[in-house]
Amino acid sequence: MSENAPKVAVSEKNMVPWNERIAYSFSDFACNLSFQMVGTYLMIFYTDTFGLSAAAVGTLFLVARIVDAFDGPFWGIMIDHTHTKWGKSRPYWLWFSIPFAVFCVLVFTTPSMSLTWKLVWAYITYIGVDVLYSAVNIPITSILPSLTSNPQERVTLSTIRQFMGTAGATIITGITLTMVAFFGHGSTTSARGWFIWALIVGIIVVVIFGFVFKNTTERVQTKSSRRSIPIKESLRALKRNWPWAIIIFINFIYWMGMQTRSQVTVYFFKYNMHDATLASFVLSLQIVALVAVVLTPWTSKLIGKRNTMLAGMILAVVGQLLLSLGANNLSVPMIIVATIVGYLGTGYVSGLIAVMLADAVDYGEWKNGVRAEGIVTSFSSFSAKLGMGIGGVITGWILSATGYVANQTQTAGALHGIELNYIWVPLLGFALSGIALMFYHVDGIEKKMQSDLAEKHARENAEDAKDGE
Repeated sequence: MSENAPKVAVSEKNMVPWNERIAYSFSDFACNLSFQMVGTYLMIFYTDTFGLSAAAVGTLFLVARIVDAFDGPFWGIMIDHTHTKWGKSRPYWLWFSIPFAVFCVLVFTTPSMSLTWKLVWAYITYIGVDVLYSAVNIPITSILPSLTSNPQERVTLSTIRQFMGTAGATIITGITLTMVAFFGHGSTTSARGWFIWALIVGIIVVVIFGFVFKNTTERVQTKSSRRSIPIKESLRALKRNWPWAIIIFINFIYWMGMQTRSQVTVYFFKYNMHDATLASFVLSLQIVALVAVVLTPWTSKLIGKRNTMLAGMILAVVGQLLLSLGANNLSVPMIIVATIVGYLGTGYVSGLIAVMLADAVDYGEWKNGVRAEGIVTSFSSFSAKLGMGIGGVITGWILSATGYVANQTQTAGALHGIELNYIWVPLLGFALSGIALMFYHVDGIEKKMQSDLAEKHARENAEDAKDGE
């Protein structure tokens, strides 16, 4: 095989048509519509509408996320064992979108129960929505290596996906309180308002996932993807897979910080800034992340994926430092500037995590001879959920320890606790993520890795074709 042959296979083949790019991007739009509503508003719904204490909610988030975090590898193993006419990852959107949407409604439902049974209800529905979220979300990442083997096309796909995911998150976080108040006769703590709005969002999510399923194709077929992979063999893909380990750690610590910030945004503006309506406006500023998302393919091609993500982490840290100045001076303009800077940073980060996990799938096959899209990418769900669970318990425990009381004027200690969650815990997560990125070196070996894998896949496909004659 000539030197240029693998490059042609990698750079020119497996380009995804625009209609499929758009369909794929809507998968994350649907996920963010539903799960960002859960991640951003469920805590204040539990404390200010459902009547649970902040400490109880914090413990719930930790226990539920630890229990649920282990479903990530389970779904990854299931994907690696799945072999249908629709592919390995794609069928999960057909099978689980409706159950997921149902539980998205149930978590915002307020049955009349004793406090103990309310807590039981919260555990069951919250764990349920997390488990089913993995069933529809992990395939979004695991299917990426099967959509294309072209590295730059993966960045393009992930960028468009992140663009739509950010749009979904911006829409849902920006209008939820308004819609809850609309359906709740003017009250943002109305149980009726939360239920009706969750029901509407759930229906939209099911329709979108049906569209995604119908319009995507798993076109990259390898010897491994055409068969069910035993668990022991799939785990070999993780052996000495340092890029995977680094990205999984980053995913954990990054989402720990993001969760603490998103959960207390409404608290911060309701109690610290004395204007809850500002929360919706500030959350809607997430739309500026789209600027970074759009620039990601260009910057990653210019300076590499690692350096692009590192620049994003640095911007996120700077944003948190500026946010501390705004909080200390109760300066809304400074808080807005800080939020914009921070969202620009996280825009670079979020779009590349899936791409770098896809690279880890390739790295595992390159180093260990095993291509296991499911198990490699599923740990992204495990690490993110574990990070979000710990972020949740940090939020709840800090609020409880500093004396937070729902719907009351807060003490100076409670206001400080809200500020800790909103500024300093996220800053720590972003900083540690940036340090971990310094040890990520895949960009330097990517061309050789893709060239070697292109030769391997061509050889395997030729052998399979010969055996089929």
